[in-house]
Amino acid sequence: MVRSLIPVILTIMSLGLSNYVLAKEEKIKGYYTYDAMGCMLLRECTDGVVEIKSAADVGKYYKKYGMMEPVRTEFNEIMTALGKVGVKVYMAPEKYFPAGHRGVYHTVSNNFFLNATLVKRYTNLMSVMRHEGWHAAQDCMAGSIKNNMIAIIMPEEDVPKLWRDITEKTYPASAVPWEAEATWAGKTEGMTMKALKACAAGNMWTVYEPTPLTRKWLEEEGFIK
Repeated sequence: MVRSLIPVILTIMSLGLSNYVLAKEEKIKGYYTYDAMGCMLLRECTDGVVEIKSAADVGKYYKKYGMMEPVRTEFNEIMTALGKVGVKVYMAPEKYFPAGHRGVYHTVSNNFFLNATLVKRYTNLMSVMRHEGWHAAQDCMAGSIKNNMIAIIMPEEDVPKLWRDITEKTYPASAVPWEAEATWAGKTEGMTMKALKACAAGNMWTVYEPTPLTRKWLEEEGFIK
């Protein structure tokens, strides 16, 4: 199953600003809104938005102890795979997210942003990294990380009922196929890491057999010969 989202937003639910930043952010309707998040995604609102590339960067950002194993290794391997396919990851102030949103992946820019307030605990951080990272892998499954399409990776019937039930209560019905497996991945150690490594290695469709509808689309578009 392939879905076109243009632009695509996939989510998991000051003083001292320069005059330049103020001028940019005066254009938004208010903080803690989808308008503010859109401004951040377009990289027009950048106050306090910091790129991270490793677990060490996260420790420096929060000025606290680093991640413990095995989480540290999983985090770094996810970040390495994301870097290889051109996805950037940013820590961002809570003001740029609607209430309760912990992270967002944008398939147009191939960036994702973490709500610095809500992912301060490393357990929460890993859950969001896995979830949003899975959306990046879905982007890859749909032909290329550089397009605006996403595709489910696993057959819908393979998603455990627990995660599908939770997703159905949280997301609109139209988003459930993509969010159900991302919710599953968010709670499963190594699942997202494996998918992103396959994407980075260029063998996504070997490691994961596309669903019949996705394969048909990939063949029609020339991604699979």
